[in-house]
Amino acid sequence: MIYPRDSLFWVPSKASPPLARGPADLLGRNVLRYNPSMIGILSDSHDNLDAGRRAVRFLRNAGCSLVIHAGDFVAPFSAQILGEVGCAVKAVFGNCDGEKYGLKAMIGPIGTIRKAPFVFSHEGKKIVITHLNGPVEELSARREYDLIVYGHTHRPEIRRVENTLIVNPGEAGGWVTGRSTLALYDPGAGTAEIVFF
Repeated sequence: MIYPRDSLFWVPSKASPPLARGPADLLGRNVLRYNPSMIGILSDSHDNLDAGRRAVRFLRNAGCSLVIHAGDFVAPFSAQILGEVGCAVKAVFGNCDGEKYGLKAMIGPIGTIRKAPFVFSHEGKKIVITHLNGPVEELSARREYDLIVYGHTHRPEIRRVENTLIVNPGEAGGWVTGRSTLALYDPGAGTAEIVFF
């Protein structure tokens, strides 16, 4: 269940026991920090630098070991700030990412960006990133991924299909829904939660 950041009912996932307390969200509530291999997941930044800076600050404070971006940075300057998180970045191009060479130049020193689907392993988990939601069902039917990350819809979602966790972090930019969201994934527990920032 996802609760808005202004809801009094927002709580971290009960399925994910914390190892330590982590950073606070926008309302000052503590967000759980599960372990030092935490993965931050973003999508659909759409050039919103203010939201991007808030996301970077949150992910850096969470101590993420990796940041995944599921596309739609839009312009290269909005991708550059991810270097401030202090960890590697894995990303795919979205349908609004026209300046692919510029995005490669910005992401290159801190990680990798490529056409979807992008398959890799991290912390013993097989992960695939795509931007569009169309391929998600086909990818999950293969039963070969621990985590599928996608974006495009601007709607946060976390669900499980057998042993595969499917995560859409929503929109980091916040332009469409008026709320900026990201996801935190704990590879050790195999769980994720949506964070409003």
